[in-house]
Amino acid sequence: MSAEDKARELGITFPDVPKGYLNLCIKTGNLLMTSGHTSDIKGTLGKELTVEEGYAAARECAIKILQSVHAVHGTLDGLRVIKLFGCVNSTQEFTDHHLVINGCSDLYHEIFGKEDDGWHARSALGFSSLPTGVGVEIEAIFEIKDS
Repeated sequence: MSAEDKARELGITFPDVPKGYLNLCIKTGNLLMTSGHTSDIKGTLGKELTVEEGYAAARECAIKILQSVHAVHGTLDGLRVIKLFGCVNSTQEFTDHHLVINGCSDLYHEIFGKEDDGWHARSALGFSSLPTGVGVEIEAIFEIKDS
């Protein structure tokens, strides 16, 4: 099953992405680079949000990223996930940032294959705040394999 088919099977839709203040996804050479995409879930991990809620927030970010990538590339097929940069709004004592960002990584493993095109490099870092109080912000880099 193709990445596009798998995403649709998981209920991911690809609505038109309106242009905003910044470019949500830009193509350069054979790379697609995204801006940071934020969750709708707000709060601080280790305070208002649990790891499970943070995981859900990271999954939200992953879906929004795929929608932006799809708007530029027209499909998820022929892509390889290269790098994720995950930002977690957390208390100073919180240390499970990696478990939160797994919400994005796990979805990409499911869609692109854990040992194939979904196998990626990643950073998961904690921040004392994120824009508008969101729980998670993630940016990504994809390689276009067939260009």
